[in-house]
Amino acid sequence: MIVNENHDITALLMQVEAMSELLNSIDACVFTKDLDGKYVYVNADVAALFQTSIENIIGKDDSHFFDLEQSKQLRKNDLKVIKDKVTVESEESNFVRCTGKVHIYKSIKKPLFNSDGKVIGLCGISTDITDKKLLEAKNQEQKHLLDVILDNVDAYIYMKDANRHFRYVNSKVAELFGLPANEIIGKRDTDVIPQEFADHFWQTDKLVFENDDKVVINETSLGADNQEHHYLSIKVPCDFKTDSKTLIGFSTDVTELYQLKEKFKQLANTDELTGLYNRRYFFDNAKREFNRATRHQQALAVISIDVDHFKAINDKYGHPIGDQALIKIAEIIQPTTRAEDIFARIGGEEFSILLPNTSKLQCQQAAERLRNILDTRKIELTCGLTLSIKISVGVSILKPSDNCFQDLYARSDIALYKAKSIGRNQVHMID
Repeated sequence: MIVNENHDITALLMQVEAMSELLNSIDACVFTKDLDGKYVYVNADVAALFQTSIENIIGKDDSHFFDLEQSKQLRKNDLKVIKDKVTVESEESNFVRCTGKVHIYKSIKKPLFNSDGKVIGLCGISTDITDKKLLEAKNQEQKHLLDVILDNVDAYIYMKDANRHFRYVNSKVAELFGLPANEIIGKRDTDVIPQEFADHFWQTDKLVFENDDKVVINETSLGADNQEHHYLSIKVPCDFKTDSKTLIGFSTDVTELYQLKEKFKQLANTDELTGLYNRRYFFDNAKREFNRATRHQQALAVISIDVDHFKAINDKYGHPIGDQALIKIAEIIQPTTRAEDIFARIGGEEFSILLPNTSKLQCQQAAERLRNILDTRKIELTCGLTLSIKISVGVSILKPSDNCFQDLYARSDIALYKAKSIGRNQVHMID
């Protein structure tokens, strides 16, 4: 009988030792307390935290080890477990006296019951998550700083995966789409912007994924103001070690720069006074038309126009009136030209029209029609003055012997001065 009892005690001690060994190896603080909050059991992690022996902890309450004024949640949770007979799971920030530091724990505390169902204390397991919380706080701070930077960069910044889902958008993209960022992230581009625009931008997004290389491109779309906007976009592949490839895009609205560039381009090609093409544009395009016409053996004609007695208008009424007259002449002639014609002010009171695919007869008829319009029409100026304007017109057509456009143009110029010399208000042609 004594042998059996000794065997049972030995087995029980072995189980306790095994359990103690287990509780000392789980990398968490395991403990039990009585109703007065005094420790009944602690594992080695608790002793290491308090920097004392297990024996020196048993029978003492938390006031010996924690600053309870700075660890109020600890006692509050203990009382709730005992009073309400419930399990409490929470994060606790506890000031440990021996270290002088605040430790943050993920704690689970449960009530302990006797055989009669009466609460006799509590047991708990607390995992130190201080480093994790500090890392989370640091990551959150870095994310906040990054968001501040990206939200204040004058560019539309977004991340998109190969399945067309947005993984990130900055505030400018959210504002452009008219939705909060959290309602865009995770959705496909077609879910937040019209299909047409989504497909337009996807064409270049797709190039990034197909070539696994950076793409720099100009993109155009309608903005929220229903106006055409131009973007300089840089799209770069990013490897996040996920199943779906991802790109990050930076799109800068360069609409004002584009419009300014177009304006400069227009100014470079446009006569400031009349709004017609200028001499430079006329001759640059005339050379190309000459090469095309000679290469394909097509007709090409030039009409040169000069306002008769224009100097007399300037002398009598002044240059502002003369300028108004030139503007009116341009406005009268412009509607009579075809879309493929190039009508330009060459300088002073001289104009020229380049007519592609125009025969000799057609060119003569067009020139005579212009002369007749000016001959029969009075020009009314904004100042209330009415002028009778006449023009002289020189016409030439492309010849097989012409080596360059200048040969063709020179003949029209000679024809013009011939028309002026024979009485003005005339059309003269040189074959």
